[in-house]
Amino acid sequence: MTTPITRDDVRRLMADESAQLVEVLPVAEYEDEHLPGAINLPLKEIGDRAPHLDTAKPVIVYCYDYT
Repeated sequence: MTTPITRDDVRRLMADESAQLVEVLPVAEYEDEHLPGAINLPLKEIGDRAPHLDTAKPVIVYCYDYT
């Protein structure tokens, strides 16, 4: 299930529920800049690597694009 959330929701989920923060841009862009605590699961690989996520915790997926 996907649910759009606000910046305040992200802060709350990270603090209260130990949410997992997932950046879906390619590795080079992730290495250049990402949110603190984020892991990198490039969108093209997310299906293969998603089992590494803890399904008992919320997962926040984001794509930082400053263009």
